[in-house]
Amino acid sequence: MEKKAQINFWYALAAIFLVFLFQSWWIAYKTYETIPYSEFEQLLKDGRISEIAIKENTIEGRFKEPLDGGKSYFVTTRVDPALAEDFSKYGVKYTGVIQSTFLRDILSWILPVAFFFALWMFFIRRIAEKQGMGGFLTVGKSKAKVYVETDIKVGFDDVAGVDEAKVELKEIVDFLRNPHGYGRLGAHAPKGILLIGPPGTGKTLLARAVAGEAQVPFFSISGSEFVELFVGVGAARVRDLFVQAREKAPAIIFIDELDALGRARGSNPMSSNDEKEQTLNQLLAELDGFDPTSGIILLAATNRPEILDPALLRAGRFDRQVLVDRPDRKGRLEILKVHIRKIKLDPDIDLERIAQITAGFTGADLANLVNEAALLATRRNADAVTLGDFTEGVERVVAGLEKRSRLLSDEERKVVAYHEMGHALVAASLKGVDPVHKVSIIPRGVGALGYTMQRPTEDRFLLSTEDLQNRMAVLMGGRAAEETVFGRISTGASDDLQRATEVAREMVMRYGMDGTLGNRVYAAQRQNFLGQALNDGPEVSQETLREIDLAVRDRVESAYAAARDILKARRAELDEGARLLLEKETLTDEDFPPLRTAGRARNESDRSTELEEHKG
Repeated sequence: MEKKAQINFWYALAAIFLVFLFQSWWIAYKTYETIPYSEFEQLLKDGRISEIAIKENTIEGRFKEPLDGGKSYFVTTRVDPALAEDFSKYGVKYTGVIQSTFLRDILSWILPVAFFFALWMFFIRRIAEKQGMGGFLTVGKSKAKVYVETDIKVGFDDVAGVDEAKVELKEIVDFLRNPHGYGRLGAHAPKGILLIGPPGTGKTLLARAVAGEAQVPFFSISGSEFVELFVGVGAARVRDLFVQAREKAPAIIFIDELDALGRARGSNPMSSNDEKEQTLNQLLAELDGFDPTSGIILLAATNRPEILDPALLRAGRFDRQVLVDRPDRKGRLEILKVHIRKIKLDPDIDLERIAQITAGFTGADLANLVNEAALLATRRNADAVTLGDFTEGVERVVAGLEKRSRLLSDEERKVVAYHEMGHALVAASLKGVDPVHKVSIIPRGVGALGYTMQRPTEDRFLLSTEDLQNRMAVLMGGRAAEETVFGRISTGASDDLQRATEVAREMVMRYGMDGTLGNRVYAAQRQNFLGQALNDGPEVSQETLREIDLAVRDRVESAYAAARDILKARRAELDEGARLLLEKETLTDEDFPPLRTAGRARNESDRSTELEEHKG
């Protein structure tokens, strides 16, 4: 109403101005007679002019007696006197004309203003927004993207591999559909639900699926968008976001990357950020002010729950924490079925096998894999996507692109062939190790000159000491093959050494698998999903540190000795496998039967005894 009255006021003011202009023009038109300058000179000579007013471009005056038209005043445009004198000699009628400068004057005002306005719009404002200094009229407004119910096309049928999380969230959907009937027994829906899990597991997709199932508005914003340069702006945006949500209730508010906003206060005493703390305090206050029956649900996602402020996680704020973990084999199969809906597949393709060779993949990884396989099939002009495309896609995702342009000398190719075949034969000789799927000496990725791909047969969640020791032996198989065949070692095993050392340190420092150091943890605390240490770990004496170093070295050396003994016993197969690799560049377990688990040269009991001897 106030805005409408303001508009009417400006309309009235413009009308008064136009009336004034018209009235001035009409008075001048009725009173003044415009005459040529030559006629003015003649009238002046005839003595018919009584008064004259000389202006810069015109001459105005009054007649002694009104002309035939009844007008008593006149106006004429001035002419240069020298020219007027010349023209009078010839009896020519002449008059002056004033050149209009209206357009020039207007442009002289408009163009500079337009230039500076464009400079502000396209440069200064964008830079200011990047620095957190957006428009002052909208500085406290929420940047949340509002998706109305028709925009949400995602439902629970589009989310797979996280059945437990979907069961937890279906309760929220029921509440949003019927908030009053849901509380008939006195219960109310949780105020906040925190989705926790590694990156790429589908936390954001789950939140959108809840909104799609409930058919309610979906407010989506990242935690970093609340943080601005000016203190208090983030808190204002939190208030504005909740005001918008209450107006459209029932609704869902989704804050992605909550750790950017809700990091524990005072966690770093060396730095202070009042803006972040005020924003977090405002969020806590809004959560406390929630009405359980208002129909507003707050969803948030993070992969770093351990750094969140404890006040944010207490009951009454984020009441429920839902784990969205990496899918198991069954979950990967369901995710693949979702992503292949728009892909034309070969009728004989086995999704079970694809799910089997993608252990550890998240939902985002599997989506990328399906897309890579479709692109590979398109490049070779195929009619459908085959299992070979998926296998190549896994290799591209895990190992990187092929580098066929990277030329190696014959001696280097021979070393790489023996190195990779050493990995493969050791893997085929030990139990508890994933079977070998493919061996290649084609360079891939940034620095890999070859690779050995193992295909897991099942998801494993517990590993014994023997399993970890055997994995280290596989990692050391490449260097053991080089020493066995060439009598020297190269830099090609740098990554193998690093990974084997990491496994040995985990065994000794985290899992308590060394008899001399006892059942104690010496490693620093690890974050749940990102694998970074939060602190320096327990206090350890210098003597214990030395024992840890020795234990780690013994574990790695024991694995190296086991790999070397296996390759010495299978030297003929090592030579044959390296020769085939040099010839074909890529081998599978079908091309070279000794790579199969059933083709082990010795029985399991003999190898177990041998490994125990190496450990001693």
